[in-house]
Amino acid sequence: MTQAPAAPKAARRQHDREIIALAVPAFGALVAEPLFVMADSAIVGHLGTAQLAGLGVASALLTTAVSVFVFLAYATTAAVARRVGAGDLQSAIRQGMDGIWLALLLGGAVIAVVLPAAPALVELFGASDTAAPYAITYLRISSLGIPAMLVVLASTGVLRGLQDTKTPLYVAIGGFVANGVLNVALVYGAGFGIAGSAWGTVIAQWAMAAVYLFVVVRGARRHGASLRPDAAGIRACAQAGAPLLVRTLSLRAILMIATAVAARLGDADVAAHQIILSLWSLLAFALDAIAIAGQAIIGRYLGANDAQGARDVCRRMVQWGIASGVVLGGLVVLARPLFIPLFSSDSVVQDAALPALVVVAVCQPICGIVYVLDGVLMGAGDGPYLAWAMLATLAVFAPVALLVPTFGGGLTAVWGAMTLMMAVRMVTLWLRTRSGHWIVTGATR
Repeated sequence: MTQAPAAPKAARRQHDREIIALAVPAFGALVAEPLFVMADSAIVGHLGTAQLAGLGVASALLTTAVSVFVFLAYATTAAVARRVGAGDLQSAIRQGMDGIWLALLLGGAVIAVVLPAAPALVELFGASDTAAPYAITYLRISSLGIPAMLVVLASTGVLRGLQDTKTPLYVAIGGFVANGVLNVALVYGAGFGIAGSAWGTVIAQWAMAAVYLFVVVRGARRHGASLRPDAAGIRACAQAGAPLLVRTLSLRAILMIATAVAARLGDADVAAHQIILSLWSLLAFALDAIAIAGQAIIGRYLGANDAQGARDVCRRMVQWGIASGVVLGGLVVLARPLFIPLFSSDSVVQDAALPALVVVAVCQPICGIVYVLDGVLMGAGDGPYLAWAMLATLAVFAPVALLVPTFGGGLTAVWGAMTLMMAVRMVTLWLRTRSGHWIVTGATR
């Protein structure tokens, strides 16, 4: 008996169009936040070394504070996409409003902690006596923008769930331009120094949040969805996001361990590690854009009770992940002699980074599979499994990485441990997707 192909050419082309339409704008929106930091650094850097150092410490704290709440985007995308697939746009937007209300509550709580604790947090991060005052100033002012940043995360999740990644791209571009203009005007034009940079960023962030709220509120009114906070809905959003918070914290712990181990190897190794980590992050944005498309598309198929469609698009996205990883890995190998000198002219740093970059290149196809399957399971609302899988990965990675200084191998061994970490993630995610337990159809999981 002849078996029909799992995904006919017409279906594959449809999947490809959907993936490209969602992933390309998503990538543009993802790189906006790093560009914010780069623009601030370029402007503040001309004020002096102490100001730039203060900005570096404050930005690290702010990035950490916001990144742990990325579940606001992930969980909201999955929940909204399911309801879109079920044809219930009113409930989809109502679910999104619950996520936005949760973002505002969490943002207020973070401000309440950061404002009084700013000096202690800056000291904990080891800021020098000259940089600390600038770090405290920037941190306190910028913390006022945290609720806006969390609203942006939740609203982005709403629009992704509605299969719209273009609006977040346009808002990100507008926010980046506004941030740059305001920073120059307030830092140099008004003479506010580093405080001007912080206020410019806060204003840009709240402007972005306002645009998102306008779009979501307009959609809510069009479909008759309530805008009022609903305690049960907010609580459900928090419960859905809790496993993803565990996953994110575990991943942050892995990155911190890798940096701590590299620091123990010496100044040249940790400098090379930071260069490689910046490239790793850029590559991750490219692959994560495909994962975001996966979250939105998988959630919609499952909401529409189309289990076979979800399997087919999962298979196609894995193929996209592998192909993207191979291309990115090849680019890393070809560009590494040109990339490293952009960051350091120290031959010792370059010698440490070059072989480690080969390991990073080899790892990219694995990364492509991991990011895609991560997005698939997020889109399916399979957060508890993702949390346990990441905890297991951390348990494998930590002892291996911590033994690197004992057994030698230098920075290349550290990134070998990172490759092992990604391989473990790939296995855990592949086993889950193969089992089919992630496939739960309907408007809610």
